[in-house]
Amino acid sequence: MNILFIVDPLHGFNIKKDSSYAMMRQAVERGHKINVCHIEHLRAVPGGMIEASATAITLSKNSSAWYLTHDTQNCLLSSFDAVLMRKDPPFDLEYFYATHLLERAQLQGARVFNSGAALRNHPEKLAILEFPQFTAPTLVTRDMEVLKRFYEQYGDVVYKPLDGMGGTGVFRAGPAERNLNVILETLTAMGTQSIMAQQFLPEISQGDKRILIIDGVPVPYCLARIPKTGETRGNLAAGGVGVAQPLSSSDRQVAEALGPLLASRGLFLVGIDIIGDKLTEINVTSPTCFQEITDQTSCKVAQLFIEALEKQVAR
Repeated sequence: MNILFIVDPLHGFNIKKDSSYAMMRQAVERGHKINVCHIEHLRAVPGGMIEASATAITLSKNSSAWYLTHDTQNCLLSSFDAVLMRKDPPFDLEYFYATHLLERAQLQGARVFNSGAALRNHPEKLAILEFPQFTAPTLVTRDMEVLKRFYEQYGDVVYKPLDGMGGTGVFRAGPAERNLNVILETLTAMGTQSIMAQQFLPEISQGDKRILIIDGVPVPYCLARIPKTGETRGNLAAGGVGVAQPLSSSDRQVAEALGPLLASRGLFLVGIDIIGDKLTEINVTSPTCFQEITDQTSCKVAQLFIEALEKQVAR
């Protein structure tokens, strides 16, 4: 295959942890060619065709200079066997416009994973609202009085912005919380921005589990991101420690219920987050944790991904 990765700048990759790097390495090992571009390299040209300024790269064994760049060419997205959208959040207006260009490219024959329309239609926080049977009590609003009543009802609540990542901006309002007003004023920008409130789940002490689903099928191991002492966020970016473990029966139940449905909508790779047995997020932009799971288990996640991609492209 000839694969185009739409990514952030390569010089910013941490190749010991980056899942896109793991995909690239596995693709090369299986004999595929790889190319990269950024979302600003996508364009619609006269006539409506979608192309990108794509740079061919090869990988080296040198950890400090792990890639070599070659020719950059303007190529139609439909000329690649697969286009992997791996741009990290935030999901801002430029990302939004990119999803439209990707959707147009798909109409021209491009094979895009995850699809532009699916990325746009599944905001990572709000997507869980479709599956209330698996979630803790959840509220989305900008109304501070409604948010306060939610706290009064449950007594221990997590508030978070709808566009955050890595645990940024997440607050826990515990019992007898004295700073509730300032938390809500800050997160809602004085009632002008909607946020999410969820009942606090004490099972976070056992980890915020990232479960990967590839083409509708759950990876058999997840990464439980366990908060550091004194912290309620398990995110690795917030200092959490990742511990790989087999899926529990409840983990598998949720993943198997969501996987085929999300795959049918064009979401080839999904990372769902579960605390205890409750679904908290559905991550679709650039799900991670490939290398952490592989390093701690016998499960080669990137190999599973590229094998599934090969099958999908061959259909």
